[in-house]
Amino acid sequence: MDLTAPIEIETNGEKLLTGHVFRAVNKRTFREIHEEMRTAQSQPMDDESTRLLQWMTLLPAFIRQSFMRIMLKNPRLVKQYMGTVALTAVGMFAKGSGWGIGAPVHTLGITVGGIAEKPGVIDGRIEIREYLSLTLDFDHDIIDGAPAARFAQRLIELIESGYGLCER
Repeated sequence: MDLTAPIEIETNGEKLLTGHVFRAVNKRTFREIHEEMRTAQSQPMDDESTRLLQWMTLLPAFIRQSFMRIMLKNPRLVKQYMGTVALTAVGMFAKGSGWGIGAPVHTLGITVGGIAEKPGVIDGRIEIREYLSLTLDFDHDIIDGAPAARFAQRLIELIESGYGLCER
């Protein structure tokens, strides 16, 4: 599974947002992925990539959209340049809970919202707990609802257990 996530890179004193594709994340540890992200963030974009990114943003929307439509018709190009799963976090810049609406481009999109304190029932008592807002969006041309729901339930279990996080 290849995951794409936006990362902020500083180039010439200017912060630019770019996508980074993490390859084979299902075969790697959290630490390996984290280290790759930090490495990617610390390396400035080369001048050619910066110019291409700036040039693309100057194009009229209909040209960018036409380019995307052509690319989206070829699954190999999508996997190569965009990965199979999209991950973004909106909660890191805001306080409280929050939800995101993903772009239906990837097989699976995950938007991590904020963490907020809310009342919940724990062992028959109402207690204040922290809850993470998480939005999952699926391409239903590829994944049916029942497997998607089972995946969502398993993901909740893994997150709540802290699976994959090694103790130091």
